[in-house]
Amino acid sequence: MLPSFDPDSGRLPPGEHVASWDEVVERFGWNEIRRRLLDGLAEVIELLAEAGCQRIWLNGSFVTGKDEPGDFDACWDTGGVDLDALDPVLLDLSNHRASQKARFGGELFPNVVESQSGLSFAEFFQNDRDTSRKGIVVLHLSKGEQS
Repeated sequence: MLPSFDPDSGRLPPGEHVASWDEVVERFGWNEIRRRLLDGLAEVIELLAEAGCQRIWLNGSFVTGKDEPGDFDACWDTGGVDLDALDPVLLDLSNHRASQKARFGGELFPNVVESQSGLSFAEFFQNDRDTSRKGIVVLHLSKGEQS
């Protein structure tokens, strides 16, 4: 079960919070904008699962109390992923991930080391711009379904 948002920041408490797809939909899909982003995220999850991805981490304003997030941010576990089976848009990080945003409504990164911080994206996502810690959501995937 996902913890409550911090009343002051509107963010999840620091750490990785495991959730099922149903919990993500219930918690973060409270309006039309958010449900549209969830539709894009569902497509991403299906594509990643088909290529063998086992989990993704969700970040950004989408996993906060913000009513109208502009997009979602996520990174995906590269372990066991068949890169030849992966939709090429998931590897297209050009132009600030414009093709991903246009298709899915969000940005996706493989969980590799972020160049400036030296942290994996899953670790990098847990730090806010002001250097405070924040929470992110972890979804475990299985082929053909969102768990």
